[in-house]
Amino acid sequence: MRKRLTGLSIAALTLVLASPAIAQTGAAARVGPTATFDYMEYRATGEVPATPADSFRNPVLPGFQPDPSIVRVGDDFYLTNSTFSWFPGLPIYHSRDLVNWNLIGHAIDRPGMVDFSGLGTNRALFAPAITYGHGKFWIVNTCIECGNNFVITADRPEGPWSDPVWLPFGGIDPSLYFAEDGTTWITYNDAPAVEPRYEGHRAIWIQQFFPETMSMAEERTLLVDGGVNPAENPIWAEGPHIYKVGDWYYLLTAEGGTADQHSQTIYRSRELTGPYTPGPINPILTQRNMDPNRPDRVEATGHADAVELDDGTWWGVFLATRPFAGQSTLMGRETFLLPMTWEDGWPRFLDPGEYVPAVVKRPNLPRFNGTDWSRYRDDFTAPLSGEWIALRTPVATQQWGLDASAGQLWVTAGPDAAGSLGRPSFTGRRLRHHQAEVSTRVSFAPAAQGDFAGLLAFMDEGHFLAFGVEGTGQGREMVARLRYEPEHGERGQVVARAPLPGNGAVDLRLNLDGGQANLAFRAAGSRNWQNLGTTVNVEPLSSIHAGLFTGVVIGPYAVAGE
Repeated sequence: MRKRLTGLSIAALTLVLASPAIAQTGAAARVGPTATFDYMEYRATGEVPATPADSFRNPVLPGFQPDPSIVRVGDDFYLTNSTFSWFPGLPIYHSRDLVNWNLIGHAIDRPGMVDFSGLGTNRALFAPAITYGHGKFWIVNTCIECGNNFVITADRPEGPWSDPVWLPFGGIDPSLYFAEDGTTWITYNDAPAVEPRYEGHRAIWIQQFFPETMSMAEERTLLVDGGVNPAENPIWAEGPHIYKVGDWYYLLTAEGGTADQHSQTIYRSRELTGPYTPGPINPILTQRNMDPNRPDRVEATGHADAVELDDGTWWGVFLATRPFAGQSTLMGRETFLLPMTWEDGWPRFLDPGEYVPAVVKRPNLPRFNGTDWSRYRDDFTAPLSGEWIALRTPVATQQWGLDASAGQLWVTAGPDAAGSLGRPSFTGRRLRHHQAEVSTRVSFAPAAQGDFAGLLAFMDEGHFLAFGVEGTGQGREMVARLRYEPEHGERGQVVARAPLPGNGAVDLRLNLDGGQANLAFRAAGSRNWQNLGTTVNVEPLSSIHAGLFTGVVIGPYAVAGE
């Protein structure tokens, strides 16, 4: 164990601020007791069946990666996802084979771009759409409760991206389309032209956009009212994308909400602004109303985007979930990949009643060296990678940072607990597997009763598990706190505790298996792990209970006593 930083002056520290996830603004002064973490290690523990060399296994981006949007530029593919109130926001992934991906940056990576302060985890950045035109990359996006719709641009996909230009239209899920005649259009979800007939009655609109002035035409045109079959009161037509194939314009939209009834639908028209006719088979992708006991079960498929390859094949990315039981998953909505086939001038991902296959033949593209999501170890000797994210907009007081020479991440116990709408002293990485082990070593000397430092597995402010060292007023103890009901409080209710003698460093180990969590600890250097209580039921943290949108993020966390 390297020397502890607690109690050292700021002047004695060598701080190496890293990615924008931890690069905070303002003074670096720290208030409250400080914990140090020597490393964080993650590994998938479940068995994965062998995959044939000519095939791949979904999801291609595991873990919390919803609402994928994709663009092809030459031999390169770029993809972004929704991040809601996490910062930095809107990750940019790169691939050349559609299967293997690397994170190369974030489109929202500066505190002044948007302000998430005080927003719930399920607010802020919804459904970005990335495209390329006029020699630039473009993302059009919605910031719920933080400014509405905006557009940003970049010369390179890894950034830097411009500050947002806010656009004067309502609704959500905007998508840019650069037409062959040189005009540019935005399609989006908004309220219908008349009073909604039922909850979830939405419409798809198109409106001209002028890139030179970053402005909109005053008039807009209705493309879809309600959905494929208005008589059935379809809900939440959203996530529209337009593609020109031959003489037809195709409109790809989601429908049915983002839970188990989610689906993807298709329309086409001879004219860009319609009228659009739904295809003879709709939806073209869904897993609703299927056998709940099917193997390798995938649910909630939808919100797709697609690209064409040089060989004429089409491939689409879409969100879906992999529940461990019922509709429960801790990983939220993930990014999947499937071929999009064509028949009689209409595209389709799956035939009606067809399950999402566990193994899929690879696209006809050279293999690309992407990230291995099954394991990582960060020894905190170099700047944190972009995989590390945090809640809401960075605050003025430095909450954490690196002492790279000592190989430590320090985290100051601040006033904002995980269950608050403040900015907790917490940074972490996505959970990407049902069965996984996360471990760390923490040094922490609580200054007062309730001071806490350890690991946080966070779904949202109402659903989380915190596991670590807590002050008693006379010493320390190991504590696990769980929150999934409001009465559990912003810090969570204690579900397990054990004495922790001495003041030395402690190893923490969190094992997840579906909806079960096993917690263990030991004195640093010891070989003997001690279980903290019995298995903790974490199924109530699943996204189905937490607003559906996000997934669990795990990492170092500290909070001051009450």
